[in-house]
Amino acid sequence: MSSPVQGLYAITDSTLILDHSFIYSIEQAIIGGARLIQYRDKSHDKLRRLEQAQALLKLCHRYGVPLIVNDDVLLARQIGADGVHLGREDSDLLAARKMLGKDAIIGASCYNQIERAEQAVMDGASYIAFGSFFPSRIKPRAAVAPLSILKTARAQFDCPIVAIGGITPDNAPSLLQAGADSLAVVYGIFGQRDIFTAAQKYAKLFNTKP
Repeated sequence: MSSPVQGLYAITDSTLILDHSFIYSIEQAIIGGARLIQYRDKSHDKLRRLEQAQALLKLCHRYGVPLIVNDDVLLARQIGADGVHLGREDSDLLAARKMLGKDAIIGASCYNQIERAEQAVMDGASYIAFGSFFPSRIKPRAAVAPLSILKTARAQFDCPIVAIGGITPDNAPSLLQAGADSLAVVYGIFGQRDIFTAAQKYAKLFNTKP
């Protein structure tokens, strides 16, 4: 069976998606070709986050698309999400695996560090993510990752590799050619007027992936 971590990976952002159009916006991304959705909301409104995550999980499963929760292992377990994505300051990967179970999709941000990827894979990460490869509107101060890190990771690891950071349909092909299995996109999808068309432009790139 092929890995669920491949293709367009759409990441939500509460500053780009208005509450009243939350589900509609993400549905447009899925119809446009998103193969994985990450719920990312840095607000501290626990009830709102719970309600949105529950509604989003229903939407994703209706389309057969996995839902990953950013950072919050407890929320992921509470709603029965498909997995969680962990960054540098987030929960321990081994603890998250123990809490969510062997089948959960657990991703790890590795930034521009192969060493972090090695540790994440050793700890049982489902996928590893590198970036930022290009200037990012969402994280303008993010560490810069060289294209070569994808080639190195591709040669070293068997797990799926996700690229993130300032990715557009124009600069994405270089990431796919270097070995990325998935493109994680925030502004390039949800910052656009036509979310469906924006997602479609990224999704089409995978039809010609080498």
